[in-house]
Amino acid sequence: MNHDDDRDERAAMNRRRFLKCMAWAGTGTLWTMHAGVLQARALGGEADADTAADALKNASFSFVQISDSHIGFTKAPNPDVAGTLKAALARIDAQRLQPDFLLHTGDLTHLSRPDEFDTVDQLVRGSNTRRAFFVPGEHDVIGDNGRAFFERFGEKQTDGGWYSFDHRGVHFVALVNVLNLKGGGLGWLGPDQLAWLKQDLASRSSETPIVVFAHMPLWSLYPAWGWGTDDAGEALTMLRRFGSVTVLNGHIHQIQQKVEGNVSFYTARSTAYPQPAPGVGPGPGPLKEVPPGQLASYLGVREVRHVQAGRTLALTEETLS
Repeated sequence: MNHDDDRDERAAMNRRRFLKCMAWAGTGTLWTMHAGVLQARALGGEADADTAADALKNASFSFVQISDSHIGFTKAPNPDVAGTLKAALARIDAQRLQPDFLLHTGDLTHLSRPDEFDTVDQLVRGSNTRRAFFVPGEHDVIGDNGRAFFERFGEKQTDGGWYSFDHRGVHFVALVNVLNLKGGGLGWLGPDQLAWLKQDLASRSSETPIVVFAHMPLWSLYPAWGWGTDDAGEALTMLRRFGSVTVLNGHIHQIQQKVEGNVSFYTARSTAYPQPAPGVGPGPGPLKEVPPGQLASYLGVREVRHVQAGRTLALTEETLS
């Protein structure tokens, strides 16, 4: 065997070990929400998994959020984003109690190419997840204003691509805030979507738990980098009458959270690569200087469980390390 063959074989072995590690090990935080107050418990290993299962034994259902798979990205720090998405889905499939469905909060692809959408479709369909719901990221609407995304992954309830559904007493609202971006790249909902949201929520009791999911944050996380939605305040005004509102998004590739009254905001890790903390460095983009062997600790999935007849949503954050 020549040196090139030996080097290739070592690289393949390292990659297999890396993906195996991501698929079956993990740490994270269990979040429970009681009347707007968050409590946290660290997770890691089988013992803590058992503790988490006991804490959530009264949950009526669960779902999983993944985000920012960026299929088609091939550069540092992760040239195999399809492999890490596959590992994340395998992690979900390995759960003792399977989630009812999966939410993907955008940037399925990196360049909106047909082959990239094909890869996402094949990987998600190959998992055990019974149903998956999607919203687009700005990387999914390049060149065609989202036509290819909506044809493949849209729910087709509305002309604009936004939609809602009910599941076991919880009302889910999918918003699209990546079209017609505003100054600095801020997200935008627009008057048509806001009018639809007002109508969608009008018949809901204030006791109905609401889960909103979108790609860009619905709070001003860091507007200088486009990490926010310009007209989100109008949507949040409509949501404040509800006793329990959870807002899930992607876009920034890291965990950030905020609570305003009964509205709790959570951003998600990417399954592809991390980005810098808000305001750290010259701007957003792939965080290339990841310590060797530690990429998986920056990637992750989120499991959310709902407790029937209460306002509690428990969020478990899991890295792929």
